[in-house]
Amino acid sequence: MSNLSQLQPTNLWQLFEKVCSIPHPSKHEQKISAWIQSWAKEQGLAVKEDAVGNIFIKKPATLGMENCQGVILQAHMDMVPQKNADTVHDFLTDAIKPYIVEETDGQWVTAEGTTLGADNGIGLCSALAVLASNDIVHGPLEVLVTIDEEAGMSGAFGLEAGWLDGDILINTDSEQEGEIYMGCAGGIDAEATFKLIFEDVAQDFTSFTLSLSGLKGGHSGVDIDTGRANANKLLVRFLLEASQQFDLRLVDLNGGSLRNAIPREADASLVIATKDVEAFKVSVATYLATLRTTLGSIETDIDMLLISPEVFDQCWSSKTQSLILNALNACPNGVVRMSDDIEGIVETSLNLGVVRCKGRKFVAMSLIRSLHDDGRLMAESMVNSVFTLAGAKVEFSGAYPGWKPDTSSRIMKTVRDTYETLFNKVPEIMVIHAGLECGLFKTAYPNWDMVSFGPTIKFPHSPDEKVNVAAVALYWQLLVAVLKNIPKKA
Repeated sequence: MSNLSQLQPTNLWQLFEKVCSIPHPSKHEQKISAWIQSWAKEQGLAVKEDAVGNIFIKKPATLGMENCQGVILQAHMDMVPQKNADTVHDFLTDAIKPYIVEETDGQWVTAEGTTLGADNGIGLCSALAVLASNDIVHGPLEVLVTIDEEAGMSGAFGLEAGWLDGDILINTDSEQEGEIYMGCAGGIDAEATFKLIFEDVAQDFTSFTLSLSGLKGGHSGVDIDTGRANANKLLVRFLLEASQQFDLRLVDLNGGSLRNAIPREADASLVIATKDVEAFKVSVATYLATLRTTLGSIETDIDMLLISPEVFDQCWSSKTQSLILNALNACPNGVVRMSDDIEGIVETSLNLGVVRCKGRKFVAMSLIRSLHDDGRLMAESMVNSVFTLAGAKVEFSGAYPGWKPDTSSRIMKTVRDTYETLFNKVPEIMVIHAGLECGLFKTAYPNWDMVSFGPTIKFPHSPDEKVNVAAVALYWQLLVAVLKNIPKKA
């Protein structure tokens, strides 16, 4: 059932149901932006938009709270567009279809065959719900809603000094109830481009398309240490081994769709000597059986499908194929190093998120994350070496800084103490291996005191995404109490 309005807190869930009805994938936030601004004006609130598309909404302090430090509630308006292969859905025009599920660990909200957008839709709707309420006590309040967080952070990059007056920023984009975040990883995009050399397909070759699908995918930061497999890496490994065993040439190779999502699907078009076809089919079945044995406890639905499409006339040259497959197979992926300072936290990782043929070029895109600049530079160096040796042109772009923890943060202490008072337990103070916008905000607003907390969201950036209903209620209770407990101005 999709009747979210029965859930608590009612205002937040009603807003989230509305947000789900409005298409808002990254780079296409026009519809959700227009709705937010119209909604704010209907509430009688001051709202404005900056040059890059970020939205600012302001609400005066409640009576008696005028001397508190100003608070900025921050969320991003875009969502990651991912869907199952058998789901018919256009993220530019179709509504997300949320529904409630009962599981052994409580109620969850998820979506029919697509990402849900709880990342960061729940945070966005919590900020709007605060703005709409007449019962919540707060000091001077601003809401900052950024664009494009999931696909380049251009909203955070474009944030200009002087637009906001607040002293404290509460980021709503973390995804585990009971954890308070005071730092995050930085990152950079890596793109390797190969020139494709084609040649005519010889006689006595048979054409096939091979697909690998059914993987769970997930967030390339939050889920990178869960053991979830990368479809690009799995398919490339098979193709490399098969090309060494059979007379096989690639025609096309594509996998993944976003550099910050663990790839769930990949496919290749190929030709193979007709004499090798039956043995090749056996090798596909054998590899699939091996994957189901070694990965089956996590990747429960992994599948490979071999079909005979139209006849291909051209294929990659032998040298082109060897260079690309060997480079992709050698490209680092997954956890590179765990943190020495924070137990259980990934320090540095890579995600080979997208491989794509573009005409006469082949592109491989990775996202590198690290808590430290040196860790990021180390990973950059490895990626650069692998692809440069294979003759690719390697470019790095979109670098964003990490958010350095501040152990003296007043707002972190306020949130921690408020949580302990409300729930009679001490929350965990954490650093997250994901790219929050907080590090970039420090460029324009170096004196902001920042903290991040949110409800429990599992498997963001994948169609398995779900948000825990009870955790949303706890998150809301904490947010309301924190706003009431904001320190006075010095």
